Amino acid sequence: MLAAPVAVATAAALLTAVPPASAAGPVRIHDIQGAGHVSPLERATVSAVPGVVTALTGNGFWMQDPRPDRDDATSEGVFVYTRTRPSAVVGDSVRVDGRVSEFRPGGARSAGLTRTEIDAAATVVDAHGTPLPAPAVLGPGGRRAPASVVKDGRGDVEKGGRFDPRRNGLDFYESLEGMRVRIQDAVAAGPSRYGELPVLPANGAGAGTRTARGGVLLRDGDPNPERVILDDALAPLPGMNVGDRLPGAGDGVLDYGYGDFKLLLTATPRRADGGLPREATRPARPGELAVATAGLDGLDPDSPPERFRALADDIVRGLRSPDLVAVSGLRDNSGEADDGTVAADQTVAELITAISEAGGPGYDWRSVNPRDNADGGERGTNGRVGFLFRTDRGLAFVDRPSPAEPMADGPPPGGPDPAVTPVRAVRRDGAAGLTLSPGRIAPGDAAWGASRKPLAGEVTWQGRRIIVIAAQWFGQAGEDQPLFGRFQPPSRPSEWRRDAQAKVVAGFVRSIRNIDGDAGVIVAGDLNGGEFSAPVRTLAKEGGLADLPAGLKPSERYTAVSDGNSQLLDHILLSPSLKRRHEFDVVHRNAEFADRAGDRDPAVVRIGLSGR
Repeated sequence: MLAAPVAVATAAALLTAVPPASAAGPVRIHDIQGAGHVSPLERATVSAVPGVVTALTGNGFWMQDPRPDRDDATSEGVFVYTRTRPSAVVGDSVRVDGRVSEFRPGGARSAGLTRTEIDAAATVVDAHGTPLPAPAVLGPGGRRAPASVVKDGRGDVEKGGRFDPRRNGLDFYESLEGMRVRIQDAVAAGPSRYGELPVLPANGAGAGTRTARGGVLLRDGDPNPERVILDDALAPLPGMNVGDRLPGAGDGVLDYGYGDFKLLLTATPRRADGGLPREATRPARPGELAVATAGLDGLDPDSPPERFRALADDIVRGLRSPDLVAVSGLRDNSGEADDGTVAADQTVAELITAISEAGGPGYDWRSVNPRDNADGGERGTNGRVGFLFRTDRGLAFVDRPSPAEPMADGPPPGGPDPAVTPVRAVRRDGAAGLTLSPGRIAPGDAAWGASRKPLAGEVTWQGRRIIVIAAQWFGQAGEDQPLFGRFQPPSRPSEWRRDAQAKVVAGFVRSIRNIDGDAGVIVAGDLNGGEFSAPVRTLAKEGGLADLPAGLKPSERYTAVSDGNSQLLDHILLSPSLKRRHEFDVVHRNAEFADRAGDRDPAVVRIGLSGR
């Protein structure tokens, strides 16, 4: 996009640059776009390309041909890159001279698609106030996206292959790139986040499997290409929760950036509240052990007080003050400062105080401090997993060795460094116990390189010994290729990392059950994969565990919403001796809301252990 302006092409140059079918007349936008992901005229110089200006941005404008061809596979819109604020305005009828290019947001090494552009050398305004071309309507009664398929081909889609907008979602949106597009009566499939809002046209008519609360469920083999991502690049968007609606028509231009097609609305739509409530589970009954998950999403002492209050509210009112909470996403005392701090006792103390102020019971904390910058994530933050627990209902944490200062999370004076000392299962009094409690599982294993190490703790519930494991597996972002990218099917190397992590945890669980086949084992936390993902299945099968959310109805089986896809990322798994009498609940309080305490919904299991 930063290339110098080029001269207007001569007629002779156009005859060599334009395919024979177009040589007899002027080049139009559909000739530039072509039926594919890369322009057939890439790098060609074109002149007097006609169009009507449909939207403006700081360094260019979109224009659309008011005289479309009859081929839905070729877009009639294109972005014109002017480098500076364009002089043309919306409604101007223009002719553009320039060079056809393909701009790749994120840089040349990005796995995202390119956006077809004209790098303008000159723009001639022929008329003002021209009526805008009619928008293409998405959804029933208009252009309908494929129901489940993003791309049925393989390899780099920009290097050829079948282009079929009727079957492939990737090709469908490419055929509308740069055009005016309308969504009618849209419903939010996810909350507003970072200036974007995922919606379903026509109140979700014809969409995939809906959640019980109005979202759309990510399923194995169905990533829901009917979702439309709205972006606030041209006009502000209202804050929205799942199920909120945008009544009437919303018009914009379809753009591509950073791994997805996005509809840039040209006017702020009106929001209609869908009235989505925050859920709360029931309290545990006497004799029921309640164990929960909670993602704190980077909590540290510099987090706003309202975040501490909201997270405390999740624990006290949403989860009804469970006996033990497997926590992930907790930062050290200095937050983002890369100053060598690894302790997190100040962060924990603020959270425990907030829980008490919310009316909850007294909680205690166990974890192991990581070595500085050894566990991945943003440098200096030293995120970790840990256990919050209460002791007034029958639960006790077994400390091994007994720490000098439990809240400091550090090694006892003169003792080994628990950050690198692996915990092992051993026989104690005829049952399985741990050498360290809390202790990290295989912290030196390559599977945990630059990621959070899982933590095992030994607890007793009304005298019965139970091993609890808190986990936060390698995330899905970063090295994974985008769903709507140029490489299909997209590579998911993070899943290979998680599969290796699953094998390590499963091996540790087996070592416990080899000592005591009736041992009570709980694995809880952020596993970053759904019930159909290979790593979660590996843990369940090789560890002999039951994945509890897999037993929920599909419409309830989600803990996160990503780009409008409701998906299951957080899990609680039980050994057979604990599964016999349990009740599991995902408590939807965060993932569907714009004003959220964290990105994930907590989950809780209540295990009936009285009389055993």
